[in-house]
Amino acid sequence: MEFIVESDKENSADLQQQPLSPEMAIFYITQDTQRHPLLPELKSGGFRVTGKISTQCSLSGPISGELTVETSAVPIHSIDIQLFRVESVLLGEKIVTETSLVQTTQIADGDVCHNLTLPIYVILPRLLTCPTTLAGPFSVEFKVAIVISFQSELSKLHKKSDAKTPRLWLAMETSLLELVRTK
Repeated sequence: MEFIVESDKENSADLQQQPLSPEMAIFYITQDTQRHPLLPELKSGGFRVTGKISTQCSLSGPISGELTVETSAVPIHSIDIQLFRVESVLLGEKIVTETSLVQTTQIADGDVCHNLTLPIYVILPRLLTCPTTLAGPFSVEFKVAIVISFQSELSKLHKKSDAKTPRLWLAMETSLLELVRTK
């Protein structure tokens, strides 16, 4: 049985006293920002997606931001926001890291209108997240990825794909996300 205990103690040094103002990272995703191979039609035709997304937010608040598809030669299949947990531990002289997908939220389905601002509003899963923790040899951190999936015949052949492995029909941008506990 799982249960959650919350406390409203006034003297807790770990909790921030005032509401957190979200810090935003400006991003742009183009064929030139991708570090993995892309479909030839994506490479030659090009695409540009811009926006901003939270890089720090409260556990009780959402990941927020916005994005705009400025141009895209290939129609878009979907746009997703993925939340990853990155756990690291120092083992001897090596750092062992394990990254796991926590949640995927689709914010657009199908080819979206160009130059239309789409809101990003993702509620964090309560039981699968915690404050970002850096405690000596152990750390729990989070990353948020914006994943754009383009329409392609090749993508239909690979329905099940690992979220951490970039595919020829995907473009993505990843950013660190600091989660904090606020009052």
